[in-house]
Amino acid sequence: MKHDFDHTPNRRNPNHKNKWTWYPNDVLPMWVADMDFPSPKPILSALRRAIDNGVLGYELPSKALYETVSARMDRLYGWKVKPEAVVAVTGIVSGFSVAARTFCTPKKGVLIQTPVYNEFHAVKNNLGIPQIDAPFVKSVDGNILHYEIDWDLFARQTKKAGMFLLCNPHNPLGILFSRKDLLRMAEICIKNDVLIVSDEIHSELLLDDNQFTPMAKLSPEIAKHTVTLIAPSKTFNVPGLFCGFAIIPNKELREQYAKTVEHLRLHVSSMGLFAAHTAFGGQCDGWLRDLRRYLTANRDFLVDYVTEYMPDVRTTVPAATYLGWLDFTSAGIKGSPFEFFMKEAKVALSDGKIFGREGEDHVRINFGTTRKLLEQGLERMRKALKRIQ
Repeated sequence: MKHDFDHTPNRRNPNHKNKWTWYPNDVLPMWVADMDFPSPKPILSALRRAIDNGVLGYELPSKALYETVSARMDRLYGWKVKPEAVVAVTGIVSGFSVAARTFCTPKKGVLIQTPVYNEFHAVKNNLGIPQIDAPFVKSVDGNILHYEIDWDLFARQTKKAGMFLLCNPHNPLGILFSRKDLLRMAEICIKNDVLIVSDEIHSELLLDDNQFTPMAKLSPEIAKHTVTLIAPSKTFNVPGLFCGFAIIPNKELREQYAKTVEHLRLHVSSMGLFAAHTAFGGQCDGWLRDLRRYLTANRDFLVDYVTEYMPDVRTTVPAATYLGWLDFTSAGIKGSPFEFFMKEAKVALSDGKIFGREGEDHVRINFGTTRKLLEQGLERMRKALKRIQ
């Protein structure tokens, strides 16, 4: 069965505040990281059955759910995860916040690779711990952006940290880290007694024929020092149900982590649990294969369009996610590209500055939408640029 990603529901309900109603009606929303596509039918059916039952009472994560999560890790990666190693959390943001609260100190903070997901930057303020930055090294080939790890800097900065917060696949750069790079990062962290917390929420949103390997799958030693965070939310477009999982093979770390989860009363909603069970059970995998193909074609359309019609703009070629990263440093925009396109093109993007100071003069664009809307947004941006050139 082929799935239709060219048509999406209308989300402009004035009584709901979401990506489509955050800005005025004449603005195209291509910012926050949720897709415009309906969730897979098996998930919607599972939620309807729960509603039709009529009782929306308390639900706790079941043994069957943890076994489903464990089985998916084995099926996708050959990663043998015991069900008891899985802890349910209310999402990835709360998941890494719990880790930072549990394992960091006022002297040993969180290491991040910038520019990176804006919520990574919020940890330092929310918990009052240091943030240690290890910026990527940026290079340009034509109008294609590349980012690599500065290994000397990474090694120096790791010595100051209590926890390394890895984003893989990377948001907003779309990097899929190689096995070699993952091993080297892990080796440096373990040498310096730094916990690895790997945000792998985009790990199933692979473009082209790319493959993914979880950090903790690399070796038992690395698994012993790693908290892996996964969720069905981005892959199957159910982020509003707030359900994720921390996979922690190390029993001592897991018990400390789970204790913080319980202290903070981070209980996952029943609907989130139902959706996760269906999503990870394999019933939606055909939908996901079609989605990947559609997103890959959208990625290619974005890169080709920027290359042909915006020659002064630079872009990444993401290996995963539905997020593009555009550099307007040489495009002649005075001031913020985010504000420029909001005003002159009526397109809402994510301001690059929220991902770190390296994101100034950049924006993140969400191409998890229909090809028609993606083309419309890019065309608006092209015309806005043309007016100032």
